[in-house]
Amino acid sequence: MLRTIIFSAIFYFSIFPVFSQKQGSISGKIRDKSSQEELAFVNLQLSNSTKGATTDESGNFRISNIPVGSYNLVVSYVGYKPFTLYNIVVNTGNENNYIIELEADIATLDAVEVKAKTQTAVTATIETPLSVQKLTTEEIKASPGGNFDISKVIQVLPGVGGGVGGGSFRNDIIIRGGGANENVFYLDGIEVPVINHFQTQGSSGGPQGMLNVSFIEDVKLSSSAFDARYDNALSSVFQFKQKTGNPNDFQGNVRLSATELAGTLEGPISEKTTFLASARRSYLQLLFKALDLPIRPNYWDFQTKVQHQINKKTSLSFIGLGAIDDFSFVISDAYSPEKAETINSSPTINQWNYTVGASLKRLVHNGYWNLALSRNMFDNSILKYEDNQKPESSAKTLDLNSREIENKLRWDMNKSIGAMKFSYGAMVQYVKYQNTTENVILKEILSSTGAVIQPELRINFVSPLKPFFKYGAFVQLGKRFVNNKLGVSGGLRTDGNSFTDDGNNFLKTVSPRVSFSYFANNHWAINASAGRYTKLAPYTILGFADNTGKLVNQNAQYQISNHLAGGFEYLPDASLRFTLEGFYKGYENMPISVRTGVNLANMGADFNVLGNEAVLFDGTGKAYGIEFFAQKKLTKRFFGVMAYTFYRSLFAGTDGKLISSSWDNRHLVSSALGYKFRKNWEIGLKFRFQGGAPYSPIDIETSRKNFVTQGITYYDYSKLNSMRLGAFNSSDLRIDKKLNFRKTTLDLYLDVTNWYLAKSPDVPQFALKRDANTNNFLTTDGNPIKLDGSNGIDFIVNEPSALVTPTIGFILEF
Repeated sequence: MLRTIIFSAIFYFSIFPVFSQKQGSISGKIRDKSSQEELAFVNLQLSNSTKGATTDESGNFRISNIPVGSYNLVVSYVGYKPFTLYNIVVNTGNENNYIIELEADIATLDAVEVKAKTQTAVTATIETPLSVQKLTTEEIKASPGGNFDISKVIQVLPGVGGGVGGGSFRNDIIIRGGGANENVFYLDGIEVPVINHFQTQGSSGGPQGMLNVSFIEDVKLSSSAFDARYDNALSSVFQFKQKTGNPNDFQGNVRLSATELAGTLEGPISEKTTFLASARRSYLQLLFKALDLPIRPNYWDFQTKVQHQINKKTSLSFIGLGAIDDFSFVISDAYSPEKAETINSSPTINQWNYTVGASLKRLVHNGYWNLALSRNMFDNSILKYEDNQKPESSAKTLDLNSREIENKLRWDMNKSIGAMKFSYGAMVQYVKYQNTTENVILKEILSSTGAVIQPELRINFVSPLKPFFKYGAFVQLGKRFVNNKLGVSGGLRTDGNSFTDDGNNFLKTVSPRVSFSYFANNHWAINASAGRYTKLAPYTILGFADNTGKLVNQNAQYQISNHLAGGFEYLPDASLRFTLEGFYKGYENMPISVRTGVNLANMGADFNVLGNEAVLFDGTGKAYGIEFFAQKKLTKRFFGVMAYTFYRSLFAGTDGKLISSSWDNRHLVSSALGYKFRKNWEIGLKFRFQGGAPYSPIDIETSRKNFVTQGITYYDYSKLNSMRLGAFNSSDLRIDKKLNFRKTTLDLYLDVTNWYLAKSPDVPQFALKRDANTNNFLTTDGNPIKLDGSNGIDFIVNEPSALVTPTIGFILEF
């Protein structure tokens, strides 16, 4: 089937005739990066072209009548560092609009050194001179296997990955061996807690990202040396920069594939106001049904942005992001009874969420301030029966209904004076949390004589957590010395809350950070940073109550991660970048499950809830390693990234012993390469390798005893992560052909995930053997199965799968 699809697609792409040369345009605005003031009379030149432009008095530019194709845009202005925007795609359908920020050139170095330094300024800042990467919208769109999902695309970056399956199905973002809930996400400066469909509550992962790539101008990942303005980050900060709606004309695109239908519109509302709006509908359930997969994800999502220029110094922007999710399982007749039973053990999920926010920016002397007001809500319902396929005749084992609401107000001031840059600000949040949980962890089991073999373990509560406040403040200062070769930045942050016992002890959350960058010559830079970062436990932990309705985790401590990082950056030319970095993270106050003794940093990569239990706050951990990264921007038709990371990730439970965490894969290798052929053909190839993930052996006795009533596998946490799966590897292929008509562009693409059918190792699961004809349990004595499974026949389900997902689709720009 796969061969048929590939050859059919190649033939389909090839039958189109060659059209006459078409033309498109680009537009945008140029600003000063520090003051945000618009820059007039800036020169812009398209590489390998005679086309160029100069900005007007408002900093706007537009270049028209450009032959369709891919270009690099070179921007130059007296007193500012030159800047190159790589891989601009010009089509007849949509006019791309760019907001470009130039950095003032205060250097006294020679011109060659200044030119080399500008390349680091594209990604790094004086606050974050290392452990930072950036991907542009074209790199995201063209990523093989990404399916326009930003959460999957970033898995090619250094230090990203780990856990079972290597992130082949879920978007659990594991950064440098940290937990799945140690990351924060900002969309145009507004914090967005939920960026994935079917997100694990208390964590951040899910099987499909929510963000529409048509909105995104670039995404920036910082895995250390965080700016002090960002709170609750232990492992990473993601900054998603959205485009501004086209100010010149209405335009849009429709994207159709085997997995989704998405539509985007943008344009001017008035002379000072633009908009972007999109909606997307999933067809994954149809694809997975055709592929005979048991999962049935079904979702909608919506995204919008409105930008209004009040006057020359003041602008107002509004963003919105939301989703409706329904996740269920369907058991195929092709599955063995034992495999069907393990699938049936998963819960059904219904979620909806949204984030809305407004941001006011005001230019002042030597800088600007931001005032952001936002609200986000996450509603999560999880339901599981002893037999999910027969809920009307089965008892519930899990019924959870939860809602998280945050109302946030943030303000920050940003100024630059010569070689010095400083910022300060504060935030306050008003939080509401609701949770009603009925969860049978262990069902009471009696012997034939009525004796209790296993007492019942049940959690039933309605969270009494009342609304509370979170607050914080920061200051950050940076300056360049030694003829601007040496950059030094320091920051300080503190946070508090009105709920936990020590929430108003701001000294406990003081988190200092410092970073250094030194330009040894016109090609080499040496960078280092150290910092202390804090995070409040998720609401699932804070709002958990025992069966009497008493909150048991009010003594929660802020989790702490102490970072050390250092490395080198080498820039042989303007389009090629190499980095080599070492890193260390030490963890304190990590939550540990009272019931299992396991550090919760090991959890959060499944379809359940993280932290809905009593915990201790004395867990420790560490992660350390070394990573290499190479990035080639588009020149002579080729572009790509390659990364290798070696790391260790260890966390301790109640016994205090540091052992391999669930993310301790040790080796991460990734590459994504692209080549642009003539006549608007493009091919991309991605490869990923991850070392084997640790896992725990099955607790056979407990699993057997509870399988008839619970249908799930219980693992032996006394031997946590003592076993290891085989390595994971996968490769994805993508072919694009763009057809440009007079005012529209049709992008036809073939995207094949795991094209060579590599098998993904999976953690073994326990089952009791069944009769393939009657579906009844087989027994050792020929009698009906006992409630404790003692006469059942053990069966270990361990079937590595090779999931290939071929997708043919198109994008119509108009």
